[in-house]
Amino acid sequence: MNTTPRAISFDLDDTLWACDDVIGRAEEALYGWLQRNCPRITAEYDLEAMRRVRMDTAAVRPDLQADLTRLRHESLVWHARRAGYDTGLADAAVEVFLDERHRVELYPDVHPVLERLVGRFRLIALTNGNADVQRTGIGDWFEVAVSAADVGAPKPDPAMFERACGSLGIRPGELLHVGDDPLRDVHAARRFGARAFWVNREGREWPADLRRAHHEDETLSALPDLLGA
Repeated sequence: MNTTPRAISFDLDDTLWACDDVIGRAEEALYGWLQRNCPRITAEYDLEAMRRVRMDTAAVRPDLQADLTRLRHESLVWHARRAGYDTGLADAAVEVFLDERHRVELYPDVHPVLERLVGRFRLIALTNGNADVQRTGIGDWFEVAVSAADVGAPKPDPAMFERACGSLGIRPGELLHVGDDPLRDVHAARRFGARAFWVNREGREWPADLRRAHHEDETLSALPDLLGA
């Protein structure tokens, strides 16, 4: 690497852990809770139908699109009203979802890589989702954590990068961003002026219309050596 960064930002979902299984389990836990506590909702809507309601809510409420927890809460409020329940149930239902959503299993390379980097670099967590690194048990690794909900816009909007760099007092060129998504991570970081490391765990082809990452690997394992850590 030509210039050693001062800080490294990490995407969370599908970079540090597999996301789909986590969200699937969390939605099933939420749906089971609704079946037990609000059966009139589940009698009318299965899981897929509830997802469609949530997406329809996002379409008409652009103010919620960057905050997935509020979006889920508002869709549950809608279901509660429709079924004749107290809308306060949405608070408890969202907590059921979040409890399971934060039971993540880190990819095997994550823990050893973070151990080698912490203390050498300032580490940042950036996510478009609603994962809280403190609730996942890895918060102590990160000096700063920023979500789309915090800044009102998801990547590839530069707002999260701007917030993180501003909080650490560093320039874009002093940041290396690590993520799995070509557009939301690599393209977004490069457009911001940071370097980008693409974690391509599934062996995907790079999109022809985007500039490639500065670095690419199937796991994070090469990252410390790349940085001399």
